[in-house]
Amino acid sequence: MADVPIETNLREAGPFRSSAASHASAARQRNEDSWVNRPDLGLWAVADGAGGHQAGDVASRIIANALEAIPAGLDAAELLAEARLRLADAHRLMQDEAARHGPDINLVSTIVVLLARDHHYACLWAGDSRAYLLRRGSLCQVTHDHSLVQQLLDSGAISPAEADHHPQRNIITRAVDSAADAVELDKVTDRLCAGDLFLLCSDGLFKTVAERNLPVLMAESCDALAERLVAAALEREADDNVTAVTVEVLD
Repeated sequence: MADVPIETNLREAGPFRSSAASHASAARQRNEDSWVNRPDLGLWAVADGAGGHQAGDVASRIIANALEAIPAGLDAAELLAEARLRLADAHRLMQDEAARHGPDINLVSTIVVLLARDHHYACLWAGDSRAYLLRRGSLCQVTHDHSLVQQLLDSGAISPAEADHHPQRNIITRAVDSAADAVELDKVTDRLCAGDLFLLCSDGLFKTVAERNLPVLMAESCDALAERLVAAALEREADDNVTAVTVEVLD
C-alpha cells in the first residue's frame, strides 16, 4: 500500500476551513477508517472500524454515511440532537448488517464527532479516536480515550511512558458496537475562538506521531494540513490505518 496515494479532501464554508486525509498504511491491505468533512454543516467526524473485528470498513462507512445525511439549516441544539439520532440509526443498521451475516459477525467502530455552531462547539465520542484543539500555540486533548490503557493510566497502575508500549494498548472499552444494546457517547462543549485549530484522528496517527510533535506539524496553516499529518505518520512507518480531519476557525 506504500505506493497508494493519500486520499484527501479540502473544503471551506462559512467561518471554517477544513481538510481530511486517510491512508491504509503500508502494513494494511484495507482501510477501515471513514471520515466526514462538512464545514457547510459545521460537522466533522472520524470513524475507525475496530481492528480484529469483521467488516470494520463496513461499520465505519455506515456511521459516516449516517452523519453525512444530516440536513442543513439546523441550529446548535438541533444539530447535536440530530447527530445523536443518526448515530443511533447507524447502530441499528450495524445490528441489521451483523444479523444478516450470522451470529459470529460483529460490527464495531470508534467514533469522534465535532459539531460547531453559533460560536460554540460540541464533541461526541466513543472509543479511542481523538479530538485535539490547538489554541494560541497550546495543544490540548479534548476527548478522553475509552480504552484499557487509559483506565490503567487513570488508576495510576501504569505511567504514560509505559502506556506508549503497553501490549494491550489496542483494546477499547467503548465503541459503536452491533453487539451492544445502545450507543453510549461522551460529550464536551465549549466556546469557539478565532484561530482555533481542531484535529480529529484515528489511533493510527497519535500512536505513530508523538503528541509533542503535533503542535509543530499543525503550527503552519496550510490547506493540506490533514494530508501533511497523515504523511508524517506514514514517514514514521505507521502500521495501522491513518486518518486526520483538521478544522480551522477563521477570523
